[in-house]
Amino acid sequence: MNASQHKISVTISTGMNKPLIKLIAEPSPQIFISEKEYLTLKHGVGYWQAVHKKAIVREEILKQKIKELEGEIRGLKSRLFDNPNEQGKSKNNEGQSAPSPSPRPRGQQPGSKGHGRTLRPNLPEKEELTDFKKTPQCEKCGTPYVQDENQEIEIIEVEVKAYTRKNIRVCMKKDCSCKGVPNTIIAGSAPPQLIKRSPYGISVWEAILLNKFYYSQPTNRLLNQYEEMGLPISPGSIAGGLKILKELFQPIYDALYAQQMTEKRFHNDESGWKVFENIEGKIGNRWWLWLSRSPSVIYFEIAPGRGANVPLAHFQNIQHDKIIIVCDRYSAYKSLAKQLDFIILAFCWAHVRRDFLDAAKKHPDLEEWAFSWIGKFGELYHINNLRCDQFDPKFPVQWQSESFKKHHETLVEKMAEVAKDRDAFIQANNPENSESTLLTNIQYKILTSLQNHWKGLSVFVDYPEVPMDNNKGERSIRNPVTGRKNFYGSGSLWSSQLAAIMFSVLQTIALAGLNCSHWLRLYLTACAENNGQAPTDLSPFLPWKMDKDRRERLSKPPADTS
Repeated sequence: MNASQHKISVTISTGMNKPLIKLIAEPSPQIFISEKEYLTLKHGVGYWQAVHKKAIVREEILKQKIKELEGEIRGLKSRLFDNPNEQGKSKNNEGQSAPSPSPRPRGQQPGSKGHGRTLRPNLPEKEELTDFKKTPQCEKCGTPYVQDENQEIEIIEVEVKAYTRKNIRVCMKKDCSCKGVPNTIIAGSAPPQLIKRSPYGISVWEAILLNKFYYSQPTNRLLNQYEEMGLPISPGSIAGGLKILKELFQPIYDALYAQQMTEKRFHNDESGWKVFENIEGKIGNRWWLWLSRSPSVIYFEIAPGRGANVPLAHFQNIQHDKIIIVCDRYSAYKSLAKQLDFIILAFCWAHVRRDFLDAAKKHPDLEEWAFSWIGKFGELYHINNLRCDQFDPKFPVQWQSESFKKHHETLVEKMAEVAKDRDAFIQANNPENSESTLLTNIQYKILTSLQNHWKGLSVFVDYPEVPMDNNKGERSIRNPVTGRKNFYGSGSLWSSQLAAIMFSVLQTIALAGLNCSHWLRLYLTACAENNGQAPTDLSPFLPWKMDKDRRERLSKPPADTS
């Protein structure tokens, strides 16, 4: 037997209970190879070790990616199915019994004093008498009953009806034989019309504008309702009329912009808007609706893009040396502030808070950490609210009351504490200095963003009149977003411009506390009386130029003119 061979003898015996195997082997065999084969195998060891190491690294990367995608899935599921309540599940409370429900039921308690029926002094009254068909008599003697004090029952009704307003013009002709006087028929003046040769009056256009741009409903629904009332209207007639009305509201829209350029505090936001018209140089139908809200004006404009050039063009005519814009952390606003040095950006704390909420939803292991930071932000909101309650906008911070200064100092200390905790975590968990995990990287990224935007997030400390968040801006843009979902944008460029104009006009009127229906009826009437053109003097329709009596009248519903 040569060196490459060996012998193994095997003995197998079978018993009653279990088999027995016995192996007898000689020493390990020896294999002879050439030097070339040996060097090839030796070099291959390093190669396969490197391949194995790369495979391990790739596997770790894929595991991290899987965790990230699982977090994304949890975040998307939470948006669809979770309770909107943002209370976190603290790990310290796990295993404890749920708190017992409050013995006090929700709502108004039995026996408590109510507020009574809601008074509606602006509703007109229509009296109707309910009388007996036959005078009641005494059952025993037959004596008729005599009238006593009447009882009143109030029932609120809403009556919507369509009717044809037929105007009869009195015509007269000459009844003499005077020479030199034309023998023509003279007719009485025709009622003013908003749109010439249109059969639809002011009330129809008022309802269409309010329904679409204030109540965010598709015009088709209103037309279906009118058809049920016996008034069929073609969509083409409405589209043609709205195109004419756009020019009537353009002067009001320009006046809103001019007024806004005189103000110092702004809330800005933007949202997508569909425009289904092919425009040269524009790819796709996604446009953007930009919002700029100031103390007295809510201004929208439609733009083909989402770049910084849109707000840059908007604010280039500002009339102050310094203004403050409350916004999110979108890069277009940062670029805007770099190009216009008179702009101070105040970033939104609600968006920062949202970063931590998203982390808690996507990664349950970060829930306790995220809600601890959200609690710190809640303390900032609470202290700032106490401070703002004592703030007098007539005076600067250093001239405020002692109670204001006390809350102001507490706020400054709390901001410094939050900044200290933030910096300590960033320094201790820098990915370049230590072995980091997915969760640590997420924490580091969120807190680094907080650090990078800290200057803009601290503006409210020095300017108490500036809110901590951009909720005003987001509330203002909610109505157009609802409309976009209901009627899916605009079919043409002019209709998208009309949408921006009407969103601006109606929301500004509502911001001033005026009744939109009343204001719109008066303005359309003034346009009709001016031969279908916008009034020359717009001051009676601009809230900041109205006197107190007119503002009070326009804050009530329009009078019944039927």
